[in-house]
Amino acid sequence: MDQLFCETLRVLEAALENLEQRVPKPQRKAFKDGFVFRYVEQSAQQAIIQKLARVVSGLHAAQILLERGFVQEQAALQRMLDEFEEDITFLVYALTVDELTSLHREYLSAFYEEEFVNPDDPIGSTQKRPMVPRRKIRAYIACVEAHLGGGTELNPSCGIELSRTLSKTYSGFVHAASPQIMDMYQGCPPRFHVSGMLGMSLIEEHRADLWNYFYRGILSFIFAAKAFGGEALVASLFHYRDEFERRSGTNYGAWARGQT
Repeated sequence: MDQLFCETLRVLEAALENLEQRVPKPQRKAFKDGFVFRYVEQSAQQAIIQKLARVVSGLHAAQILLERGFVQEQAALQRMLDEFEEDITFLVYALTVDELTSLHREYLSAFYEEEFVNPDDPIGSTQKRPMVPRRKIRAYIACVEAHLGGGTELNPSCGIELSRTLSKTYSGFVHAASPQIMDMYQGCPPRFHVSGMLGMSLIEEHRADLWNYFYRGILSFIFAAKAFGGEALVASLFHYRDEFERRSGTNYGAWARGQT
């Protein structure tokens, strides 16, 4: 499975590079004594590219954490991946089956807002990023999927209740709730395993959980590629999705197709 994860990351990195070529490139912008790169156009497509970059980076990091036995931190990172993929779905729907609504414009305005209005005075920054509530993003996704007749096999976040439940579960790892922390208390004699949990029974459970995030990562890229009009890339990623299922001994795609 670890070898398959590494191969999947290479596939997704190549797909990201392909999609990057379809939007105007970031430009240099003066910052303090140097410069930073920024997307000048601040489009929805460019936001999707950035979110996809974080998906790939997050999957890399989650795999590293699993290899070292830091499953608490892996689970916290998966909570972030949930939101990245929801954001991609939210933006892709606006480009494929709907249009950019006032909610999307509010989201993009907050997304592109600079952290420091005056980079020479970070303490005096007046930045108050008006984040769009997660419940509104999920409600929009659920509304579109209801209009589509229950969603499609490509959708990486199937249903508002499922998204909410996943979020609450993994929030326990992000905010260090007691039940999640006590997963670290194991062994004979039992103790808190603070340097990783290699050898513990939870490792395989979290490895199986990470498979789900890699699979959903593939779906997010297929979904995004369709929004960019990359039909050849869509076909290639569909083929890889089937290969991923075959080599991991799963048939999730067939199950999903049977539900639509």
